[in-house]
Amino acid sequence: MIAALYVQTGGGYYGIEGVDPWDEARDARLYPGPWPVVAHPPCARWGRYWSGGPSARVRRIKGDDGGCFVAALAAVRRWGGVIEHPEASHAWLWHGLNTPPRHGGWVVADWFGGWTCCVEQGHYGHRARKATWLYTNGIELQTLIWGKSAGRLRLDDGHHGGDRVRRARIGAREAAATPPAFRDLLLSMAGRRV
Repeated sequence: MIAALYVQTGGGYYGIEGVDPWDEARDARLYPGPWPVVAHPPCARWGRYWSGGPSARVRRIKGDDGGCFVAALAAVRRWGGVIEHPEASHAWLWHGLNTPPRHGGWVVADWFGGWTCCVEQGHYGHRARKATWLYTNGIELQTLIWGKSAGRLRLDDGHHGGDRVRRARIGAREAAATPPAFRDLLLSMAGRRV
């Protein structure tokens, strides 16, 4: 059994045999164990636009996620598993985790047995590159597909003779979604406790 923490109600982690999904209503901060976890703690207050962005009416507080990331980190350190967060997440520095190299590969994350890496979800079916940082603890490390993916969205803007390119935009829901192949990879990783 694997616990999927901070997942969307009825989303991609539901209906999978051997997966216990914890959505907002179940409050993953209260996860008592004993199974390894795949954690997707909220990233809005940890990302590049943690303050709400340039047009935000109310200025947000960096790291104000109600304790979700720290609870996910504690769960992974105690029960084993993996945390997924956007590349350049401020949560890494905030919690004393080493920054992984952009080109990929596992590096030591902390003094608690953790490892971290950067991987693009475009290698696993996302339509955008979606660079992602992973933190693992207590599991066997796997070789992932490292480096830049081909998942960059572009649309031809009609200027065939020039090199002007307009990038397609995807909605927030699709941008936040975890492709099934990446979800399965994370579940496989969590299932390899050492």
